[in-house]
Amino acid sequence: MNDHETQRIVTIQMGSQANDTPRTARHPTECLAEDWLAFLGHRWNALILWHLANGPMRYGELRDALPGITPKVLSERLAGLTGRLLILRTVSNGFPRETSYQLTPQGSTLGPIVLRLYDWAEENAARI
Repeated sequence: MNDHETQRIVTIQMGSQANDTPRTARHPTECLAEDWLAFLGHRWNALILWHLANGPMRYGELRDALPGITPKVLSERLAGLTGRLLILRTVSNGFPRETSYQLTPQGSTLGPIVLRLYDWAEENAARI
């Protein structure tokens, strides 16, 4: 086997290993801020919080406010935000049942941070 063949085998093996690694793999970290930034950076999470910063919204209102989001993804994101105690899910007793979402007190403290991040992005969009 010559050097060219050896290099080709190494390249093929490395390529197959790279394909086995998920693109969205998260590495464990001890930095809580990094974990929260990664969570907020996950598509849709910050947008959902941004919309809920203006007050409670029903599921359909959120879906309409977020063009491009699928019902499955919206449900997953809402469940994740609820699980992190950032939003509260309320289901009415009437018929038909209506589900609404609002920021929890903990989520309300994150709301201004998300709003400021959006403001910063707009202020600096031309420079970055």
